[in-house]
Amino acid sequence: MKFKILVGTLLFTLLVTYASEAQRRKTPFEQYSTVSFGLGTSSYLGELAPLRTPVRSVFRMMRWNVNAGYTRNFTPHLAARLGFTWARLAGDDEYYNRGAGGNPFPSFYVRNLHFRNDIKEFSVVGIYKLRGDGRSPNRRVAFSPYLFAGIAVLAHNPKAKTPQAPGYDNNWVALQPLGTEGQGQPGYAKPYSLVTYSIPFGMGFTWRVNNQWNVGIEGGIRISGSDHLDDAGGLFPDPAVLKNDLARAMSNRTNEPIAARTGRDRTDIVRQIVYPNEPSIDPFATSPLSGWAQGDFRGGGRGDNYLLTNITVSYVLPSKIKCPPIR
Repeated sequence: MKFKILVGTLLFTLLVTYASEAQRRKTPFEQYSTVSFGLGTSSYLGELAPLRTPVRSVFRMMRWNVNAGYTRNFTPHLAARLGFTWARLAGDDEYYNRGAGGNPFPSFYVRNLHFRNDIKEFSVVGIYKLRGDGRSPNRRVAFSPYLFAGIAVLAHNPKAKTPQAPGYDNNWVALQPLGTEGQGQPGYAKPYSLVTYSIPFGMGFTWRVNNQWNVGIEGGIRISGSDHLDDAGGLFPDPAVLKNDLARAMSNRTNEPIAARTGRDRTDIVRQIVYPNEPSIDPFATSPLSGWAQGDFRGGGRGDNYLLTNITVSYVLPSKIKCPPIR
């Protein structure tokens, strides 16, 4: 499915390029460029922030993004943008699935995974402006809604906090080198790449402030090519094959009585989920907990996506540089 999306996106980009060139030859439109800078929000959507509760998943662990871009306007309706975005994504089983009562998937609380990931996205997108500009930059429309789609290269590095337990310092550590699902060990998959692609698409609006400046609002989904932006995408491995004690601790966290990121005590809720009719039993007496052991699903294998929204300010670059006369 993602391959089809990727091919479709590439064809769209080629179509935009061809159409813009054809349109350029037919109209006296004065092409122009803008540079933009923006700030906004980011939301992770994946195994640790499920789509079954979309509103909560988008807003409850919303983080930040900063971005910059260069846009070339080829025709009144068509443009292309090169962009860079730096964004933080985050998710946490303890945060999203806290509380056994009424939760249709309470066992995800038992899993007790969390992460944060500072991603760097380099993108090229085609833009279709629903309201066309005038024949020159000074004749831009006052309000311009648009649609965009393209492709991006994504660098990422998921991290999580070590346990709040003796022998650990509760600091953030990179997860990919640990091979938390056995990656790199005999009989297991190779380590997942820290560079992947994403498919950005969405819509936005710009308002003309004056001849040189615009302000805008944009929101879009990114479909990533990785199921490991959160480090969870496969099965629990045999703990004996993992590299060291830290890898084992970060691989299966079901028996941690304290949530590493929030510092909350998990004992009562895990007891309600695992032993609902035995209020006095220690829920962490059995390790690993049933359903969260070797061969059980650690991640859903559905792919990780993210949502970016931002407010931008853009400057129209002079189309022609006038040199002073030589005297």
